[in-house]
Amino acid sequence: HYRHYRDDVGLMAGIGLDAYRFSVSWPRVLPEGTGSVNQRGLDFYSRLVDALLERGITPWLTLFHWDFPYELYCRGGWLNRDSADWFADYTAIVVDALSDRVAHWCTINEPQVYIGLGHHQGVHAPGLQMGLAEALLAGHHTLLAHGKATQVIRARASKTPVIGAAHAGTFYIPDSERDADVEIARRLNFGIREQNFFNNTWFSDAMHLGRYPADGVELFADAMPRIGAGDLETIGQPLDYFGANVYWGSYVRDRGDGEHELVARHHHPHTDMGWPITPEVLYWAPTFFTERYALPYIVLENGLAYDGAGDAGPIHDGLRIDFMREYLREYGRAIRDGAPCLGYFQWSLLDNFEWAEGYAKRFGIIHVDFATQQRTLKDSAHWYREVIAANEIADGGADPAAGAPA
Repeated sequence: HYRHYRDDVGLMAGIGLDAYRFSVSWPRVLPEGTGSVNQRGLDFYSRLVDALLERGITPWLTLFHWDFPYELYCRGGWLNRDSADWFADYTAIVVDALSDRVAHWCTINEPQVYIGLGHHQGVHAPGLQMGLAEALLAGHHTLLAHGKATQVIRARASKTPVIGAAHAGTFYIPDSERDADVEIARRLNFGIREQNFFNNTWFSDAMHLGRYPADGVELFADAMPRIGAGDLETIGQPLDYFGANVYWGSYVRDRGDGEHELVARHHHPHTDMGWPITPEVLYWAPTFFTERYALPYIVLENGLAYDGAGDAGPIHDGLRIDFMREYLREYGRAIRDGAPCLGYFQWSLLDNFEWAEGYAKRFGIIHVDFATQQRTLKDSAHWYREVIAANEIADGGADPAAGAPA
């Protein structure tokens, strides 16, 4: 993409995208994490933003999508409280360079994952298996970094900024619309029951409500980090949207005694990641989260890993079209029922490097031949272009996003 960005932006325009979410690499801008700026690296993002705007595509910029400068990692990384200030200084450089053209900002992507899987469970880079206390401390510092970055954007941005973060979580879907099932799903979505990071409130409540959730504080009591004076005020800066990366959820129902049981739906296919396809998650997640946080909701990632080889080649990805159609229908239903939503970003534009999975999982609506870098639109990209042009699903389905950016 660094070398092919102009052609890639041309493909975006051909599909009809009116917004593009991308991330800035901290080490590309500041190879040592602090100090001297790599101007060539920063200039790339300036050229990318210009190319997007030339084609009428709104840039949505993410400041941190997990690439952490190695030199700062050697100084303790997120365990070092100074990491929040390092990140704020990096943010200031990006804001000063790009905020005359960029208005939409995402501070950090999925702290639940890069802390939970990267620092606590050792699955993703940096592959650490910290104790819970150390991982909670790293998480607290990453929240401070988010808060300080938000302050920097508000203070320095040339264009009036729209700011949020990208959350991951464990989503629960009521098995029916009976009040008891809906209430049990709501309770599960906003409860913390295990000593790990795969819940929906530990990071989100801190960011959006200015406090850690009480059940988490109780559960993590022996491992809680020291919270300095003013920390929660710094973390809980006013934000403009609730951003979520939503792929799947678990169906639950009330057992009759106030407890829940999981409901297996065996007819649902799974993606190449092994994740079940559960379209209703894009109805219930916006519904529940806009109730709790009173902010507009935006889907910052939604898609599936699917090679398509079973459809006689990697370009014919009918399962992805089915996935997008059903998820967008449910998202449109949430909007019609009153959930305030800003838009939808498909993950992803291009087949990509998928962390611990390498290049084995293909999420793109554009196929990439990794040897030649040849890009080819998959069937799903052609279908998506028609949906964007009409702002509805052509077979008579629901309006996918009621006027929100696609």
